[in-house]
Amino acid sequence: MKKLLRNMLLIVGAVSFSEAALAYVGPGAGLSLLGALWGLLIAVGAALLFLVMWPIRRMRKRKREQTQAYSGNDPGDSGGAGSGNDTDAADRETARWESPGK
Repeated sequence: MKKLLRNMLLIVGAVSFSEAALAYVGPGAGLSLLGALWGLLIAVGAALLFLVMWPIRRMRKRKREQTQAYSGNDPGDSGGAGSGNDTDAADRETARWESPGK
């Protein structure tokens, strides 16, 4: 406790007996400082947001996968072999390689 009181008195004494620097900080330096401060605050805020959202996104993904498993829908089924859309896929592939001028 005595050490804390002594340090506080030293800090108050150093601040109260110091003289003004009499320095000019132009608008460019001030704007640069503010821009860096805003960038730092946004970066920290984004990091915290991602840390909070990560478990929420995992919960939603697991819930969606469980719902699809119960309903029998396969999220990876995009009309491949055996889905009845083989001719449509082949037509799209052929049309993709044909030139528009022919």
